[in-house]
Amino acid sequence: MKRSALILMSATACILAGCNHSTDTTATTDTNTTVANVTDDTSGNASDATATPDNSTAPAPAGGQAFANNAAASDAFEIASSKLAATNGSAADVKKFAAQMIAAHTESTAKLKGIVAGLSPAITPDPALNSDQQAKLDELKAKKGADFDKTYVADQIAAHEQALTMLQDYSAGGDVPQLKEFATGLVPKVTGHLNMAKALKP
Repeated sequence: MKRSALILMSATACILAGCNHSTDTTATTDTNTTVANVTDDTSGNASDATATPDNSTAPAPAGGQAFANNAAASDAFEIASSKLAATNGSAADVKKFAAQMIAAHTESTAKLKGIVAGLSPAITPDPALNSDQQAKLDELKAKKGADFDKTYVADQIAAHEQALTMLQDYSAGGDVPQLKEFATGLVPKVTGHLNMAKALKP
């Protein structure tokens, strides 16, 4: 009887030990699953955190030097392309508009130079055209008459839309107060030029 009781107790202990081992395994598995889930969630949240803030992917306003370069190049393109209208264009209203653009953008270039001359640290506008502006200018040089007028007007609309966006962006978030004031002052003028260009019917 004692031997049977001992065997029974040993068997019970083994069964209990087996159950505990099974429970531990389940717990370990559950723990691993939980860790995996947490890892997945963390990864998902990290991805979401990167994608959620709209402002994180928005381009920052250009610095003072970059803005001055863009403004100078915009003026340079306007002046150079409008000068071509005197020789390559044919419509009187297109030539009149071009003359106005030469005067207006020569004035804004002079004003920009005057503003940056008194800044510290110094800013020197670089009027070098970007590749798109240069390509458009080269295309205009090869056109004559009505063909020139049509292309010139389309380029003027696109250029003034881009300039307007640049000015509005810098006016809202620029880093140099004097240049922000300059940009703000030009917004209504460039808006007027854009409307004039859109009204042309070459």
